[in-house]
This record gives sequence, C-alpha cells and structure tokens, in this order.
Amino acid sequence: MKDVIVTCPPMLGQFDRFVDFAADRGLRLHRAQTTQILSEEELKVLLPDYDGWIIGDDPATRSVFEAGQAGRLTAAVKWGIGVDNVDFEACRDLGIPIINTPQMFGTEVADVGLAYVIGLARELFSIDRGVRAGGWPKPAGISLVGRHAGVVGMGDIGRNMITRLQALGMRVTAYDPGIEGDAGIADLYRAPWPEAVEDLDVLVFTCALNRQNFHMLDATVLKRVRPGIRIVNVARGPLIDETALIEALQDGRVHSAALDVFEVEPLPIESPLRGMDRCIFGSHNGSNSVDAVIRASHQAINRMAEFMDPVSSKVK
Repeated sequence: MKDVIVTCPPMLGQFDRFVDFAADRGLRLHRAQTTQILSEEELKVLLPDYDGWIIGDDPATRSVFEAGQAGRLTAAVKWGIGVDNVDFEACRDLGIPIINTPQMFGTEVADVGLAYVIGLARELFSIDRGVRAGGWPKPAGISLVGRHAGVVGMGDIGRNMITRLQALGMRVTAYDPGIEGDAGIADLYRAPWPEAVEDLDVLVFTCALNRQNFHMLDATVLKRVRPGIRIVNVARGPLIDETALIEALQDGRVHSAALDVFEVEPLPIESPLRGMDRCIFGSHNGSNSVDAVIRASHQAINRMAEFMDPVSSKVK
C-alpha cells in the first residue's frame, strides 16, 4: 500500500468518500491540514513522508519536489485543470511522473460564470445585501439580450461559457490565440486580444494562466474598455492587474466585477475590493460541485495508481 498525501481543498471536503476507492487501487490516502494552500516550507517538511502527492493550488516548485524526492516521493497528480502553480519541468528533470485532470469542470465553472454575469447585470447581490441590511433597494440593471460579451479562453470552460451566453441572446467574441476557427460554435466572432474591447458590455476570463497572459487586463487595456463594462474572472487571479482594476472600479469606468479568483488568495483583509458593494466575490470555488469533485478525484486516484504500479494497477 502506497501512502498519498492530499492537499486539494475540494477533494479534502469529500475525503471519506475516496478512501475505499483509493485503497482498492493500492493507495492509502492522508489528509493535509489546509483550507487553501500550504507554504513551500510546510510542503518541504510534509512531502518526504509520502509516496505520492495529489496537489491543489499549492506552490509545487522545484525545491518542493526536490525535498519530497529526498524522502519517499515518487509521483504526483495535479488535481484539476490549472497547472500554473506546478513546475512540470522540474518533475521531468527529477524523473517524477506527473499529470493533471483535464476536461473535468467545464460545465461547473461555466455555470458559476453565468451566474456571475447575471448577478452583475441585474445587481442581484447588491439587492440581497441591501435587503439584509433592512433596506428595499431597486437598482436598474441592464438586459443581456442583444449585448456583447467577450470570453477569454476557448478551452472546456470557455466553450461552455460561450454557449451559455449565446443562449441568453448575447453576441460573443472569443479571444484565444491557441485555437483557430469557431471550435464548432455557430455565430461566434473571433478577435486577437485586446481588439474590440471597446465594444464589450461583459468580459469573462476562462483561460489558463501562463507567462504570456499575466496581467493581460492592465491599466492600458482598461482605458480602452466601454464605460460601464462588467468583468468576470473564473480562471486565475493574475490574469488581471488588480491594482488597475481597483482604480477602474473607483473611477466608474468598470461598473462592477465578479471575481472567483484573486492575485493573492485568500483576498487580503485590507484590499479595497472589499468595500465595493456592487462587486461579487468568490473563494476560488467555481469547480466545487459534489459531482465534479467526485469525477476529478477518481481520475486523480486512478492516475496515481497507474504511476505507482503501471503493470498491475487495478484502474477502473
């Protein structure tokens, strides 16, 4: 039986559900004590005692893998889609097999993104807060039918996001240099970033984070956007220059934002974003449905079992 440490919060939330599933595949799961991420120093102390690591959004750096390999660590699986926190090159250099669990959360994250778009358009969360505080607010929102949305990223999440927005009667422009054509989606407009941002009423980020798109929404782009734009990010926080976004919210060029992710997580107590009542904030939780977590966790366990014993693994 191989010992595997789990540091992924959604999987930890349903941990007991996966213990027997893993044991049937020769793996003994162990819980990490975390609500979001462990630090590099914490990981360096923890990992050498385990054969495998199911990674959340922790800093899976070269030094962390080296520390783990100095002990028992022989394989890792990145739970979920995003891999920007994982040094895959270090794993290759060290001979540590690693993989992520792609194509798991397209519908779940797109559902949350759609809820954010509607919430911002009609100021539903602002109304909720007003009623809870004893008021009876009636802000005039905007209709979405006939409006223009931009979606950054045409992966699994992005494609699902696009079709949901189209179902609301919105015109959609997609930005993704890695995908040509319309990906089989009818009536889709394509443009290179940041072309046509002046025409957008809503902008939604669904793409992976990489060196090329860090702070792709910065002060320069924000000066070009249509006044009153709503911005949604269900991808990765550093896609947006948060300081520039705060300034654009304060001066009114950006009407509101729905952020499930931030540059620093959890969102710092002192962040000016906390005082912006029209905005909606999440806890990097867009993929966390019971069903999606089960799918991704089963895949992560199966991949780990294959790494541990590729010949006789009882992967189902």
